[in-house]
Order: sequence, then structure tokens, then C-alpha cells
Amino acid sequence: MKYIILLIIRCYWLLIPQSKRRKCIFKKSCSNYVFEISQKDGFIKGIKAFQFRFQNCRGNFSIFKNPIDNKIQMILPSQLIIDKEEIADRLID
Repeated sequence: MKYIILLIIRCYWLLIPQSKRRKCIFKKSCSNYVFEISQKDGFIKGIKAFQFRFQNCRGNFSIFKNPIDNKIQMILPSQLIIDKEEIADRLID
């Protein structure tokens, strides 16, 4: 089953030029992230990774500087907080 996800993602990469794809808020694009998880951990984890990214890569996020340690972080729609290392560079600069 994982090969179905991998095939769909490869077709997406081939058929839709990078300039036409939505810009991801994460440093590693959603398709690359789901591809890696599916390849490594299988179909179920790949679907869960896709669901997580789909729910959280749609806006309604906030980038802020943590007043405790002065680190740049992002709060996602699911209320999960991620560090600067996972945030797309275009959103930080």
C-alpha cells in the first residue's frame, strides 16, 4: 500500500511544476515529508503524516519570538509549537 502513496507523490512532482505548487510553511515541503515517512515507516504512518501536514499547512499560524529563550518559533493551527529549524526560511527572513 505504501507504494500507492509514493507513486501519487512522484506523479505530483512530475505533473505539477514547482512554480505552480503551494508554498509550504515548513522547511521540508509537505510532499517530501510525506514521501520520506511513507518510504521509511509505511502506509499508515504516511497517511497520518499527510493528515497532520494538511491540517497545519493552511495558514492560521503565528510566528513569534519566545520571550523566555528568545528563540523564533511558530504556533500551528493544532496549537503545536515548532522551532525555527522546521520553519520555511521565506517566512523568517
